[in-house]
Amino acid sequence: MDSGLPWGDAQSSEFMETHSWLTWLLTEVDPDDEDHAFGLCNLGLGFPELGYVSLAELMTVWGRLGLLVERDLHFTGSKALSAYAREARLAGRIVV
Repeated sequence: MDSGLPWGDAQSSEFMETHSWLTWLLTEVDPDDEDHAFGLCNLGLGFPELGYVSLAELMTVWGRLGLLVERDLHFTGSKALSAYAREARLAGRIVV
């Protein structure tokens, strides 16, 4: 699976379901298990957290309006993942 996320790349890729708060800012893919990516995950419950996510499972998530999660090809990270995480904890959601 080509996520477009090299291991250790400082750039983030945003995945989201466009009609909900479901958002993932992923920064790296595990080179030993290319199905797992690390980043900031928001499942819309008000508690965004850093962790690993299965890319295969991510591609099976359906949002409220029946839309699949998609990668935002126009997103460009402007700060460190830790800064996004700090802001997300305060806001209760990922703010991009």
